[in-house]
Amino acid sequence: MSAVLWDMDGLLVDSEPLWTIAEEELAAELGGNWGDDVKAACMGMRLDRAVPAMLSAMGLPARPADVTSASDFLLARMVHLYADGAPLLPGAAELLAAVSAAGIPNALVSSSYRCLVDAVLDRAGATLFEVSVSGDEVTEAKPAPEPYLRAAALLGVDPTRCVVLEDSMAGALSGAAAGCGVVLVPGPPLRDGRDLRGPWQVVPSLADLAVADLGATLRR
Repeated sequence: MSAVLWDMDGLLVDSEPLWTIAEEELAAELGGNWGDDVKAACMGMRLDRAVPAMLSAMGLPARPADVTSASDFLLARMVHLYADGAPLLPGAAELLAAVSAAGIPNALVSSSYRCLVDAVLDRAGATLFEVSVSGDEVTEAKPAPEPYLRAAALLGVDPTRCVVLEDSMAGALSGAAAGCGVVLVPGPPLRDGRDLRGPWQVVPSLADLAVADLGATLRR
């Protein structure tokens, strides 16, 4: 195993409740109906993909101007919510430390924009990550493979020797398309009986993982 590539929202930090606050406020502002089905439709995507999916799922217009306005609202609200910090999810700090202690590089690979990634790095410990890739630094966002391919390239490692940790289907598909081993730790919107089968391992929590478990996901 050459590197561990971490998703951020809902996997490393418990930021999905913050996103839900912002998204519910947006829905109320626009008169849309918010629910877990809407959340699942846009979870793990970059804003430029998530917002049109969100608006459409709520039965609202998704014209370019509508998408821009909604995106600006969400980003501004999240910057404010992040100012109070987002706690690390169970097992995240321990697994991060264990990977680092084993001499294996960590990378943070998020669909969130750089301003939010940097806020999390300040909290999670920027020195634990050799590189980070944000959603506004790639051309094709998750579920395309570019984010994880870019992280592997920045580390100078073969993506097929990397393990991706994800909480969303979009992210898991991105990691798998990049040729990485993938561990899916499904977030709440995916825990309602959805079919999570795919070329990845599914575990309930990062607390259930050890460094040795990660290497087992790599294709032989």
